[in-house]
Formats: sequence, structure tokens, C-alpha cells
Amino acid sequence: MPEAQYDDGAAIAPTGGGGAMDLATAEGETLEQAPAGPPGSGPGGRPRSLWSDAWHDLGRNPVFVVAALVILFLVLISIWPQLIAPGNPLDCDLARAQQGSRPGHPFGFDGQGCDVYTRTVHGARTSVTVGVCATLGVALLGSVLGGFAGFFGGVSDALLSRLTDVFFAIPVVLGGLVLLSVVTSDTVWPVIGFMLLLGWPQVSRIARGSVITVKQNDYVQAARALGASPARLLLKHVMPNAVAPVIVVATIALGTYISLEATLSYLGVGLRPPAVSWGIDISAASPYVRNAPHMLLWPAGALAVTVLAFIMLGDAVRDALDPKLR
Repeated sequence: MPEAQYDDGAAIAPTGGGGAMDLATAEGETLEQAPAGPPGSGPGGRPRSLWSDAWHDLGRNPVFVVAALVILFLVLISIWPQLIAPGNPLDCDLARAQQGSRPGHPFGFDGQGCDVYTRTVHGARTSVTVGVCATLGVALLGSVLGGFAGFFGGVSDALLSRLTDVFFAIPVVLGGLVLLSVVTSDTVWPVIGFMLLLGWPQVSRIARGSVITVKQNDYVQAARALGASPARLLLKHVMPNAVAPVIVVATIALGTYISLEATLSYLGVGLRPPAVSWGIDISAASPYVRNAPHMLLWPAGALAVTVLAFIMLGDAVRDALDPKLR
């Protein structure tokens, strides 16, 4: 086939690649385009793993960035509330009860004359502690039980399925009213134990389904054919690839546990005075919402922002770890 000639001396020469053509100059030099890596590849054209690819997407997601900054601030004031609230949340004076804001006390005072700003800041420690500890315990226990049941199957899988059905039939708030009403402790541990007791079935069912899906993949079957032990298959090949849905559910559930603690404390069966909690302050402020709305506004606003931040974080993590949403 004759070459097509152009005025600038360049020629388009057909190649044997099914119609692909190279641009050749008059001097015989060929301009070749550098091969591009596949979509989602990292530096040097090497493909990124699921986790590095997810982290790359999270860093470019403004929802994740904003939620992470809010959560980082909450964690910071939970560890060191004295950084921004040096006062004592239990320092109360009935002479200033229900008074509004004044210099040094921007949120005013509650019905007992306690500084609302100080109690709101110190109440973050309770909520973050309950949310983080309950989430870690539920994720660990649910992943272990669900992973073993999904991997080995048989009688253990059937027993776990029926046990989770029993726990799913228990209303969470009603169960908290019954179980925590007999506990007299004013610490967070009974509340965390209750959340662990009723929260693990959801994570267990998700982990079981994820493990059943992953163990059928070719690389797991190849490792089994090469003589890998069940423990190695489960720990090295199955669980690392099945844990992503558990992380997503646990991250979203963290905000739910924070709101559940506030609900139980509001109903009088969670934390009790002299503990400092947003739920306790909301419960104490409810009768005075008409005369002193600031007593309810600030702890309820802090609770809403905290729960919203964790839910936004969970949504961003879900979008980054689910390949179907890309």
C-alpha cells in the first residue's frame, strides 16, 4: 500500500496491527508514546492494592477529610479536655442555675448551676470511649465467630445462625432497660458490655457471608491444593480479603453506639450522676427547655455533630472499599 505523503515531509505508514499507525518523520525517526499503566496503578505502573487504592480515594474525598478532622478534634478533647475547658464539670453553684452566657461561661449554666461549656467538653470523653471500645469489641468478637462459622461450616455454622436469630429478636432499647436496670455502677463498662452482647450478631453475620464468598476464590483453592493448613488459609488468605465489609459496618455502627449510650443515659439506665455524659445533661435539661433552652442546645448539638461525623466517615470508607461504587 503506498504511503500517504504530506507537505511537511511526514508520512503515515500502516503497520500490521489491525489498522494501528505510527507517526514517522522525514528523517526516519519514530515518535513512540510511552505505555500508560492500567487504571488504578501506582507509580511505575504497578497496580495498587485494595487498601492503598482505598486510602488514595479517601484522601481525595472532602467528606472523609471533614469527618476525620472533626473526629480527630473529638478524640483530642476526650484525652485532654483541660486544653479547652480547664474548669471542673462538677463545680456547681445553685445561685447561678439556668443563667445564660456570661464572660468565661459562653454556654451558660444548667439547672444545678454547673457550667454547660465545661460539661459539654468533658462529656465527649464518655461518648468517644463508649463508641470506640464497643465498636472494637463487637468487631473483634463478631469477626472471630462469623469467620470460623463461615470457613468451617457444618454444625458450628448452623448453631451460630440460630444464635444470631435469637439475639436479633431482642429489641435493643428494651434489652438495655432490662439488663442495665439491675446494674448500679456509674462507669461506662456495663454499657459497653451490653452493646457488646447485643451488637456482635450483626457483625458476625456480615463476616460469615464475606468469608463464604472469599473462600471460594481461585487463590484460596490453589493454596489449599498446595497443602496450606486451615489456620493458614483462614489467617493469611481469607480473613485479610474478607475484613473490608466488617470495617465498613463497624465504622458506621460507632456513631450508633454513641447515640445508644446517650439514649440509655437519658432513660436513666446508662450512666448515672456524678458521671458526665451528654445523655445525662440532655435528660436534666428536658424539663427546662422552655425557660433555658441553652441547657439542651449545646449537649444535644455536640451529640448530633459527633454521630454525624462518624456516619459520614463510615459512608466514605464504604465508598472507598466497595469496588462496585467506583
